[in-house]
Amino acid sequence: MHNNRPFLLSLLLLLCAFVAHGRLISDGGLHQQPELLRLKTSAAASSCDQTYGFMPCTTTVLGNLFLILAYGYLMYLGATYLTSGSEMLLEILGPGIIGGLFLPILGALPDAMLILVSGLSGSTTTAQSQVSVGMGLLAGSTVMLLTVIWGTCVVVGKCDLQDSHAIDGKDTVGFSLTGSGVSTDIWTSYAARIMAVSVVPFLVVQLPQLMSSTSGRHLAVLIALVVSLSLLIAYCVYQVFQPWIQRRKLEYAKHKHVMSGVLRHLRKHALGRLRREDGKPNEEVIQKLFKSIDGNGDEYISATEMRAFIVGVQFDEVNLDQDDAINKVMSDFDTSHDDRIDYLEFVNGISKWLGEAKSSGVDSRDAPDTIKYLDHFHKQTKREHDSLGDQSLVDQSNEMVAGVEKPKWTSIKACLLLLLGTLIAAAFADPLVDAVDNFSDATSIPSFFISFIVLPLATNSSESLYGAATMNNLLCLAVFLALVYVRDLTWDFSAEVLVIVIVCLVMGAFASFRTTFPLWTSFVAFLLYPFSLALVYVLDYIVGWS
Repeated sequence: MHNNRPFLLSLLLLLCAFVAHGRLISDGGLHQQPELLRLKTSAAASSCDQTYGFMPCTTTVLGNLFLILAYGYLMYLGATYLTSGSEMLLEILGPGIIGGLFLPILGALPDAMLILVSGLSGSTTTAQSQVSVGMGLLAGSTVMLLTVIWGTCVVVGKCDLQDSHAIDGKDTVGFSLTGSGVSTDIWTSYAARIMAVSVVPFLVVQLPQLMSSTSGRHLAVLIALVVSLSLLIAYCVYQVFQPWIQRRKLEYAKHKHVMSGVLRHLRKHALGRLRREDGKPNEEVIQKLFKSIDGNGDEYISATEMRAFIVGVQFDEVNLDQDDAINKVMSDFDTSHDDRIDYLEFVNGISKWLGEAKSSGVDSRDAPDTIKYLDHFHKQTKREHDSLGDQSLVDQSNEMVAGVEKPKWTSIKACLLLLLGTLIAAAFADPLVDAVDNFSDATSIPSFFISFIVLPLATNSSESLYGAATMNNLLCLAVFLALVYVRDLTWDFSAEVLVIVIVCLVMGAFASFRTTFPLWTSFVAFLLYPFSLALVYVLDYIVGWS
């Protein structure tokens, strides 16, 4: 019953709107309702148009504020249902097509619906007026994700920073601007770079304005639409294959960590340098090392003998057991594939690994076969592995179906939630846009600022920050550009585009080349939000830039 409360609350809000919209009956007889929410009569028909012919409407400030809250909550509920249904499907089917294609699109669906209806109905003049709501949502959603929500994530998730890395579960320094913060993996950096690239369509559509040309604006909208759709397809393909890419990178990182650990262990047991001054293998030292590992003296190293030798190497720190380590060593050294390593294969294997260690970019002036250098190399491979995330999280996708109870029923429930969320978003997007437009008329506040501040609160629900911003910049922008092109609307959103580009590039650059974010970075994000509002106001209403 608890799960039905949000839906019942939404029905109650909608019922209140209808009751307030009609007439009030008192003991003294039938009385006309005050001017808060008035049923559309012939006197009010010219100023209050009912969406779908029956939805509540009003021309008053408080009435429209109530409608914005009611419809906004319904849109939020729809977004929540879409998120819940998507997560259920993800648990059953795993990433790939579901996680890479459908989930990002479903996450952006409420925003896309609102943008679409903002300029779809009515005359061209009406659409041109209401389309500011769509642009406000597009800009506000992206800016809020990358400023307010981004900064809040840093504040709420902060931990102590040690050696430029956040220590999970340890928060002893309080609100230290440099001593506390959060750490992310390298995939977050990739997502930030992709998000920064996603502003390209905004730049394309602004080219005629930058060149002070009026003749090519309609063509620029079409080109930007094609670019946006192309980037959207490329992004979805990347999302589909991203788990496979992550798995391959993690495997390579583990291979390098095994290599560094085994080389370090070999060097500690060798009676001298593994390489001569001229860079060639020191066969005298390597031969003694080979004989010490070859326990039965048959001039071959078996998997069992290799296991006995490297038993002291610690690989558990990268979630790798001894069997995996042995398999990696044998596959690299045993080039004859006879399940044993002869002396020549042993020499060539060590030389190959030392060469890879030398070219790994370790910041050390020592020779690659010294213990000091190999210690640095081992720590570096551990950091590289950690930056890629946890392999166990990637492997869970292969076992999700087995771990879900009643997968058939869960699939049906997920589809019903997705259907319900889509229906709610489709049904109440138009009334919400009308309420925002009417509130703007009643208060003389530009509809852009209302939608910029209020609507993202109703549509942003449990999304990946950079992924959601990328979908806003691609899918939602594509919907907006298609609307402008098909309805032949005027593109005069230079200030709004500038704000989106600035915020995306600044926050994209923040995460593109670093994975640790001290607490002070959250204040930079927070300050970008009022800066964005002020910049649009100054450029649009003081400078008159369009």
